[in-house]
This record gives sequence, structure tokens and C-alpha cells, in this order.
Amino acid sequence: MKKIYSNAAKALEGVMFDGMLIAAGGFGLCGIPELLIAAIKDAGTKNLTVASNNAGVDGFGLGILLESKQIKKMMSSYVGENAEFMRQYLSGELQLEFNPQGTLAERMRAGGAGIPGFYTKTGVGTVIADGKEHKDFNGQTYILEQGIFADLSIVKAWKADPSGNLVFRKTARNFNPPAAQCGKICIAEVEEIVPLGSLDPDTIHLPGIYVHRIVQGKHEKRIEQRTTRKRAA
Repeated sequence: MKKIYSNAAKALEGVMFDGMLIAAGGFGLCGIPELLIAAIKDAGTKNLTVASNNAGVDGFGLGILLESKQIKKMMSSYVGENAEFMRQYLSGELQLEFNPQGTLAERMRAGGAGIPGFYTKTGVGTVIADGKEHKDFNGQTYILEQGIFADLSIVKAWKADPSGNLVFRKTARNFNPPAAQCGKICIAEVEEIVPLGSLDPDTIHLPGIYVHRIVQGKHEKRIEQRTTRKRAA
């Protein structure tokens, strides 16, 4: 199977449809599939549900899909750093399904493993547990969380080979692997495509069996929070 596409728009052809569920990798602005997000905006697909730790920032990352009103629901852990995200949620324009961070990652990983649900103690006794099944194990109460089975996964990796084996760089190896695993189709944008066989198998973070399409491109790599100090006199 030929997995390499010339650009993000080509990689999304035949995949997008209104009302779909997308799992997006990244954390803040680290490891986000910025090229694919921009191509989704250009495609105009609407009424999207997006499972992602957060929604980027105003004007970048998933933030551009919020501004274009293409997202109807976010499944997220964090709403900070994005004023439009908060505005839409508080005004009732955007649905939000809050998830503890580890729970969201595990819901993605579970979906990739074909697991429809799992029990966790995280969220017991809070609004997170409202409406969810409770069950006791060894005297401890747990709540049932459902695995995420996305129509599409979009992720960002450092390197790929033509088979789709992926290597993530440092903290970009956060939500990207579980997000990639839970989609019916996974598209990865990468900084570099290397020859088949050049990746040490022990350095591969995600096997190519999870990846259906690859696109290479240049990335802006914005810094979400820049903190500096004055030089010493």
C-alpha cells in the first residue's frame, strides 16, 4: 500500500465527512498536526467532534477550527490558553466533554486495543462521574469510561519510513501514539521520511500498521508560553 501523499489536502481526500469524530495528537502546541488541521479548515468539514487534550491557542492549531465554527464538540482535558474555546463553551455554542488527562489518554489507547470500556477511580465523587456506571472492586469505587473509536486520527511525528513506522521527538510523544491507535484511518504528518529499513526497530514508537497515510511538510513549531529573564549586568 502506498502511504505517502504529496500534501495534507491530498492525504485527507475521501476521508472527511460532516459530523465525524477526529482524534488529534499533541499537547498544547507540542506535537500538533498543524498541517492537517489547516487542511481540514480549508476542506470546510463541519459539525466535528474532536478528541484532543486541548484545542491549541487562539489562531493556531485546533483554535482555527473553533474560529471557523467547524467544531461542535470537544472531548478535552484542558481549556486554558484559548479564549475562543472558553467563550464558545460558556456561551453554549460549543459542547464540551471534560476528561481527566490520564483518562482521555487511556480512552484513546483502549479504543486502539479494541476495548470498549474500562473502570477507573479517577473522577469518582466529582461531576466527571455523573451518569456513569459505578462498580466496587476490593472495597474501592470505580467508574466506567468508554474507549474512543474515532473516524480519523491526525498526528504529528518526527520521522517516518514508507511503511508508516513513526518516531516522535521528545515530549511530542504524548497524546500522539494513543490518538493514532484509536482511529479507523490514521494520517501522520512528519518532518522527515527516511528510507525503509533505516529506523532501528527499538527506536520506533508507533508501528506502521496503525498508520494509513503519511504527509511530509515544514512546521511552524510555535512556542505556547515563552518565559525569559533579564541578562545579568
